[in-house]
Amino acid sequence: MSNHNVPSLYEWVGGIDALNRLTKRFYEHVTNDAQLAPVFAHMGADHPAHVAAFLAEVLGGPTKYSEEHGGHPHMIRQHLNRHLAQDQRRRWVGLLLETADELGMPDDPEFRSALVGYLEWGSRLAVINSQPGATVDPLALMPKWGWGEVKGPYVG
Repeated sequence: MSNHNVPSLYEWVGGIDALNRLTKRFYEHVTNDAQLAPVFAHMGADHPAHVAAFLAEVLGGPTKYSEEHGGHPHMIRQHLNRHLAQDQRRRWVGLLLETADELGMPDDPEFRSALVGYLEWGSRLAVINSQPGATVDPLALMPKWGWGEVKGPYVG
């Protein structure tokens, strides 16, 4: 069976327009969330678009984030010394998924399984990278997520 007709996660979600709607609405919710608002208190107006571009690239879309911001090493640097906690991480993931539902984004089991897989994996890395002593590998590759990714164990 050939997979050449299988769309990327980026295509399935609706491309950059859908991701921009998601991140814009999500960060509107974040500003009113008691648990997350303090974490993002200094967020710039361009933050939602940066996150949308990052997600777009991870999900198989354009490489704009890497070209304009420096790829995964740049994202890792955004989390250094932020001291993120698991309860904040869980709330971030939950609120993002609630926002996806609110906006009527694809909710088929295959897509949501892939999306949740990435959000769990990526948000857990963000927590790890936010702890004291975390460093940035300048050669860290951009994550690429598809319909059934399984990553090996994290070995720091």
